[in-house]
Amino acid sequence: MAKIKFTKTELKKQQDNKKQFERFLPTLQLKKQQLQMEVRQSAEALEENLREQEKLEKELAVCIAFFGDGAVSEAVASNVVVKEVVTGTANIAGINIPTFDHVEFEPGNIDLMTTDWYVDDAVAALKSAASLREARRVLQEQYELLSAELRTTSQRVNLFEKVKIPECRENIRKIGIYLGDMNTSSVARSKIAKSKAEKRAS
Repeated sequence: MAKIKFTKTELKKQQDNKKQFERFLPTLQLKKQQLQMEVRQSAEALEENLREQEKLEKELAVCIAFFGDGAVSEAVASNVVVKEVVTGTANIAGINIPTFDHVEFEPGNIDLMTTDWYVDDAVAALKSAASLREARRVLQEQYELLSAELRTTSQRVNLFEKVKIPECRENIRKIGIYLGDMNTSSVARSKIAKSKAEKRAS
């Protein structure tokens, strides 16, 4: 605890600090609640993404069963080349986080007349898998940013609630007692001095 001066100026400073902390605290508490909700939703989005990936892996396993030779596998892989991952930004509780939009792929070169039907399905499934993978990367970054901000905000709420406001209250109480004692002592000295003066005059 910082050393305080037992003066009226210090008393006003402590009272002003307490008012300021109490004014900011509800805003921080509200931000904390919002971030808790956003972190929970972000975690749920990650779980949903994982479920979709697991479902797609099962579908891909069926497609892979059709691939007997490397030439077909190569044809599929060559038609699933990521060109760009399109993302955006959103502002949540005062922080900017990335958002996933979609994945753009290089144009394919499948000959529809000579390629087996299941190659199309495999290409589509692999593109979906790549999109889910990129979406998860962005979702993970969202979750980490929101979690970090939640930790910081929680620390500030605790600092205000458990340290700063109680500290100001205690300082105000101590200064008030000290100034009250000084005032009482001053009045007592004044009465003694007055009494002596009266005795000398009589």
